[in-house]
Amino acid sequence: MLMASLKLGSKTDGFQRKGQAWFCTTGLPSDAVIEVEEMSFHLHKFPLISKCGKLAKLIEQVSDGDDEVCHIQLHDIPGGPDAFELAAKFCYGVRLELTASNVVVLRCAAEYLDMTEEFGEENLIARTEGFLSQVVLRSWKDSIHALHSCDAVLSHAEELGIVKRCVDSVAMKACTDPNLFGWPMTDHGSMQSPGGSVLWNGISTGAKPRISRSDWWYEDISVLSLPLYKRLIVAMEARGINPESVAGALLHFAKRYLPVLSRRQGTREGSNRFGSISLASVPSESDQKTILETIERHLPMQKGVASTKFLSGLLRSAMILNASPACKSNLERRIGMQLDQANLEDLLLPNLSYNLETLYDIDCAQRILDHFLLLDQSIVAAASPHSVDEGQLMSSPSLTPMMMVGRLMDGYLAEVAPDVNLKPSKFLSLAEALPDYSRIMDDGLYRAIDIYLKARPWLTEQERERLCQLMDCQKLSLEACTHAAQNERLPLRIVVQVLFFEQLQLRTAIASCFMVSDNLETSRPLRHMATNDGALPAAVLRGDGWSNAIRENHVLKVDIDNMRLRVSELEKECSNIRNEMEKLGKGKGPWRVVSKTLGGRFRSQLCSTKESAVQNETWVGGIPSEQLHLKRSSGHQRSSSLA
Repeated sequence: MLMASLKLGSKTDGFQRKGQAWFCTTGLPSDAVIEVEEMSFHLHKFPLISKCGKLAKLIEQVSDGDDEVCHIQLHDIPGGPDAFELAAKFCYGVRLELTASNVVVLRCAAEYLDMTEEFGEENLIARTEGFLSQVVLRSWKDSIHALHSCDAVLSHAEELGIVKRCVDSVAMKACTDPNLFGWPMTDHGSMQSPGGSVLWNGISTGAKPRISRSDWWYEDISVLSLPLYKRLIVAMEARGINPESVAGALLHFAKRYLPVLSRRQGTREGSNRFGSISLASVPSESDQKTILETIERHLPMQKGVASTKFLSGLLRSAMILNASPACKSNLERRIGMQLDQANLEDLLLPNLSYNLETLYDIDCAQRILDHFLLLDQSIVAAASPHSVDEGQLMSSPSLTPMMMVGRLMDGYLAEVAPDVNLKPSKFLSLAEALPDYSRIMDDGLYRAIDIYLKARPWLTEQERERLCQLMDCQKLSLEACTHAAQNERLPLRIVVQVLFFEQLQLRTAIASCFMVSDNLETSRPLRHMATNDGALPAAVLRGDGWSNAIRENHVLKVDIDNMRLRVSELEKECSNIRNEMEKLGKGKGPWRVVSKTLGGRFRSQLCSTKESAVQNETWVGGIPSEQLHLKRSSGHQRSSSLA
């Protein structure tokens, strides 16, 4: 899309450059030499005096006679030699072109040279001001170009109010739905037919106008320098733009100028719609640090407006760039606010401290978790300020996020557990930080403990018991119990507890199966019921329900047989363990008490289970359950390893 432009003057180019000097080719000898930085302009007094009030005063001060060549220095003119060249051409009436990229600089130069209406009608100040107000600031793209050009003459543009006008123009357009007014798609005369298709020179092209997305302006404003970008974001927030858009724009800006956040910067550069604006090179580390800290300060504090992945990337970049402690602390707090939305990768932050104890920064993860727990406690306290019982706790809106964080931290513990430099105290601190209700099952925690013990075979019995006390054996699944019962890394006391609670789970499951089976048996006489007129019920005639009940009864009895076999195996394992405990516990009072107590419980519960099992039918469809078990036992064996 072309940039707006305005042609001034009618004469052909009468200027010629030779090295570091410009000469007017009108044929008359020059009587005024204007020096701007390292460039000199050999011009004439009369055209300059007729348009420039400042030059008229200077020429009058340095000229003693009409024929003497005067020398004037203008080293502080806004825009430097390029701006003065355009102003001089305007004084001579030479053709020049005003664009969105040079109008701001030329407007500041005209103000510096005092090119007002007092020295000529439609002077340069009036022409540049009119083009800026009536053309440039009405277009999205041209407003961006004009604001971007303010960097070269920032102080002068601030004094003239141009920066504020450009910022307000861009902010207003970004906060407005582009589909309502047509920017940026319909800049400079793009029209639509009554049917909605795009018109080209009044001819319908058949193409439908594209509907802009909410992030259509992210790439456009990312060409601005950091001070102007920051000022634009503040102006947008003042106009009430939604926090998600602000966070998205800051994310785009960060990915463009912080290489740590993106590895595909080159592909995004090709999507820039400003072909005439070249992307800045990779900033220095100090500039990247400033950009990162600025982005963090302007990120909205609302939960969820920025993804946890983005926040984690910013925190990782802050560690690499050695950002301020306040910046890193605020990023940790932001991640902690939405820790329930995080993935495991978001917490695996490298340890860049000088001690390098562990591969990952465990202390940072602990601080992030503490922020989440502090926020959760405040939510629970606000929901029930007086007292919180178990029923209220289970219905708490923060319960589901807490469970998600519980699973996340179990995965994190399992990931960092193989690091031999991870001290037991830090492992315990992370695992104990979460409340009990954050874990419905302790399988994940058991897996992390098992990995930790496997990487440290030198731990003492007391240290292993202390670690295993983190998990609740009653909250282990049958698969986890099976694995733990055969795990040689666990202390013997923990193995006994696991076997005890596994037996309780099996007993409960068997009792439930028997209860279902009894219900089916009591419903069997209904098959012989008939109506008063001797006809069978319609459901019986159709056979609906009875065939399904028979099949379910068949499956349940097979499962019961499998459980009986498992109970007998557990009885043998318990007997072996009890014998070993009696051998080890001779002369030791505590072990003998534990052996007798748990052994008595195992024996009584296993016997009661077996007696209740014998009382049930052992035939299913005319086939002994033992034979049916032998046929299907190969498909119901349990794995000895935890998935």
